[in-house]
Amino acid sequence: MSAVTPRICDRHAVDQHRFQIDLRGLIELLSDHLYSGPQVYIRELLQNGVDAITARRAKQPEHVGRIELEVVEVKGDLPTLIVSDNGVGLTPDEVHRFLATIGESSKRGVVPERGEFIGQFGIGLLAGFIVSQELVMVTRSIEPNSPALEWRGRPEGTYSLRELEGPVEPGTRVYLKAKEGAEEWLAPARVEELARHFGGLLSVDVVLRLPSGERRLNLDPPWRSPPGDPTEEREALIELGRETFEVDFFDAIPLRGRGLEGVAYVLPYRPTLATQGSHRVYLKGMLLSESAKNLLPPWAFFVRCLIDARRLRPTASREQLYEDEELELTRSALGTALRDYLVDLSRTDPIRWGRFLRLHSLSIRALALQDDELFDLFVERLPYETSAGRLTLGEVREMFGAVRYVPDLESFRQVQAVASAQGLCLVNAGYVYDAEILARYALRQGAEIDVQEVDPQALTQSLESPTAEESQRYAGFLAIADEVLGPHGCSAELRRFAPASLPTIYATDREAPFRRALERTQEDLEEGPWAGVLDSLAKARTAPPAQLCFNLDNPCVARLGAQSDPSLLLRAIELLYVQALLLGQHPLRQEELGLLNSGLLGLVEWGLEQAEGSRE
Repeated sequence: MSAVTPRICDRHAVDQHRFQIDLRGLIELLSDHLYSGPQVYIRELLQNGVDAITARRAKQPEHVGRIELEVVEVKGDLPTLIVSDNGVGLTPDEVHRFLATIGESSKRGVVPERGEFIGQFGIGLLAGFIVSQELVMVTRSIEPNSPALEWRGRPEGTYSLRELEGPVEPGTRVYLKAKEGAEEWLAPARVEELARHFGGLLSVDVVLRLPSGERRLNLDPPWRSPPGDPTEEREALIELGRETFEVDFFDAIPLRGRGLEGVAYVLPYRPTLATQGSHRVYLKGMLLSESAKNLLPPWAFFVRCLIDARRLRPTASREQLYEDEELELTRSALGTALRDYLVDLSRTDPIRWGRFLRLHSLSIRALALQDDELFDLFVERLPYETSAGRLTLGEVREMFGAVRYVPDLESFRQVQAVASAQGLCLVNAGYVYDAEILARYALRQGAEIDVQEVDPQALTQSLESPTAEESQRYAGFLAIADEVLGPHGCSAELRRFAPASLPTIYATDREAPFRRALERTQEDLEEGPWAGVLDSLAKARTAPPAQLCFNLDNPCVARLGAQSDPSLLLRAIELLYVQALLLGQHPLRQEELGLLNSGLLGLVEWGLEQAEGSRE
């Protein structure tokens, strides 16, 4: 069957229709979905006032802008908020064009650089309906002979317009009478709080009129002051950070360039996932976001920024940054500024640099892996946990010549004490980025430095073996040990090693933590579709047996080797096995937890039997 192609009618014969806007539905959409809450109404009104002043300055460059807020409260009635600006105002034609057409913006075509405006979407005034049942606006344009106008808008989609008699100064005044249930949002204290919150960095004066007088709500941040003494500037920035975030920061890094100003605060603690990337961003002085997530490179999670930008684009809700080329370039520029700070700090202030590394070495590791120059600068200054204490790679290289490391935390804990007692420095490379850094360190150093990965099982094999006489004497002990350990995928070995206080070493391969986690999950999922999947995965991973090395130099092991009581040996070996797992911080399986419980109870019973036998 052939497809039917619709016949295209002559466009002049087609009826033309306009979309019908349900204003109530649109206001509900703004309130419940686009905006984060009713509080944004004050931001939208401040924003419109600033943009009107910006438009007037384009025509009258010397104009001094001002926004006034006043709450009128009458006993027994709902409060009314009055927001006034001395901006460009509107003509009758502009009122009909911009306030009757949803999405049309009065900023279009006013000045060549529309980017100077905060608002971009032409829906800001509608936010007033979130807290008010009726909007009243009195406006007069700066155009010659333009009349004063009163516009009344209602949420059902109707409005009225009339000319006013008498003198009215150019600008705009908006009246919002609280609707039932929204009184709290127009209370004087709440209006002041919201205006400070959203408009705290506006370059236009924002004033709250009170019966006691006027109160300026916005401030002049330190970066707008003329350059002065660097120490005083840093102290002023630190104080601003303390007031803004209620944190005593480690340091403050001034940020300038690419149309932005501000500061990056170095956190005085190691950040968690919840605090990473939580930056406060203003757009031309108006708060855009308190938790901008895409402002900095991923490695820069050691800072929290407070910036005022001019070029960045907001999303439709004006609460996040739009991901575009400008944001990418800004992110790169901020990353460069932070990189320069780190280089300067490491070269000029070694004491503070050491303090910084104790807090934020993870950020430095991430950055170094992305930048060869910084890698060479920082790599030997990075601290590591080693069997000889906390040392930098440079100190390891200087003191021990070679860099020997184990690639995971469990392996390091298995052999840490043994390596330390033998004067061997092992580096723990089990944390994020560490193994990658050491592998890259070996490549960049070439033949100049020996970097080796150490296998814990190979290390135990290199320990001193027992003599033939000792092997014969401990044969019965080893037989019982193999019987106890065999069901747990472990074999018994005899070795002699320091420290003598350590009775055993549990050694296994690098996949042991994964296998143990897999087995624990299988125990929890006895049935269901995932149980079969986990069973197949476990069977596909055949593992070499682990080893439990008994230390012949340990007094307890020596005494056990001379024991002939099988029940005592069985309980003691079970407990030594579990102790070795706990020392290596291996997760215990259910059967091993059972060994721990039965071993302790068994030893208690054995001791009681011995005591009772001696009394008899």
